[in-house]
Amino acid sequence: MSQLKQTPLHALHEELGGKMVPFAGYEMPVQYPLGVKKEHEHTRAACGLFDVSHMGQVLVRGPHPAESLETLVPSDLLGLANGMQRYGLFTSEEGGILDDLMIVNAGDHLYLVVNAACKDQDVAHLRRGLGEHEVEVLDRGLMALQGPAAAAVMQRCCPEACDMVFMQHGRFTIGGIDVWVSRSGYTGEDGFEISVAAQNAEALARRLLAEPEVAAIGLGARDSLRLEAGLCLYGHDIDTHTTPVEAGLIWAIGKPRRRGGERPGGFPGADLILHQVAEKDHRRKRVGLLGEGRAPVREGAELYTEDDKHIGVVTSGGFGPSIGKPVAMGYVDIEQSEVGTQVFAEVRGKRLPMIVSKTPFVTPGYYRG
Repeated sequence: MSQLKQTPLHALHEELGGKMVPFAGYEMPVQYPLGVKKEHEHTRAACGLFDVSHMGQVLVRGPHPAESLETLVPSDLLGLANGMQRYGLFTSEEGGILDDLMIVNAGDHLYLVVNAACKDQDVAHLRRGLGEHEVEVLDRGLMALQGPAAAAVMQRCCPEACDMVFMQHGRFTIGGIDVWVSRSGYTGEDGFEISVAAQNAEALARRLLAEPEVAAIGLGARDSLRLEAGLCLYGHDIDTHTTPVEAGLIWAIGKPRRRGGERPGGFPGADLILHQVAEKDHRRKRVGLLGEGRAPVREGAELYTEDDKHIGVVTSGGFGPSIGKPVAMGYVDIEQSEVGTQVFAEVRGKRLPMIVSKTPFVTPGYYRG
């Protein structure tokens, strides 16, 4: 653990009794004394505070940041309004996914949030691809306030932020602390992601935790919450061997960037990806899976048909506390991808029945106004 990096909230995690584990090169809390299941349930019922300061925060400045970044991602960034945020993908020349990220139009520059495990390679990729543009890596804290009570908490702490809708971004103050806030998150609930100067992160976290609805939540519940919400985890549900079409992320390819759009292609792997979009020419698909028993089905479990044909693999799995059933995501042959199809996951020598299901597994609580 001595080789691992620490976030600005490390001392607070220890004070709160967080169980610290290695994650993406950082020492991070997997859970607190409340425990993973209760932390999950508290976030769904009230409000949780997550430390996500391990994520990479990056500014892109230059003469044409949106136009330039479109050469690396299939998103419609020229159509992204000032103060709005969009989900994006770095794609490879082979059509795979190098990472997923969030992109904010901050006026005269872009603000990006990339995954912790990929941030060094992402920054290098940006610097190679964006030429004359400046790519600045920020040293800031980042925390997520998530749950149905998040808006009530924010109304007391920063009422102006409550005027935002899902995927909107703004700059405010909380108790005299400057913050960058987006109305978004990784749980399927309404909530806010809050970027703050590293030296102010602990004071802000204590301010939010002082609210009666808010509890500190660790990585364990973050994973089960995002799985119920049907959200991909990079390196598990998406990777360099997965195309956006196979992953069910066609919506992340801006319509102007598709064939027949105003600015078709122009991003790495466009020929293959846009062929798959237009022709539906792909052999496998990411699907949701609901277990019929109680035993969780974990990542790596192989998937079969009833007549013993191997058809895919589970990429994320566990027990869904909010629905009381095992939930998973994985890839299956396109012929077995229709909702309602029964498949079988091999777990410790047994074949457990699962049903191909729509995601998300829970009703999203995103605030759209």
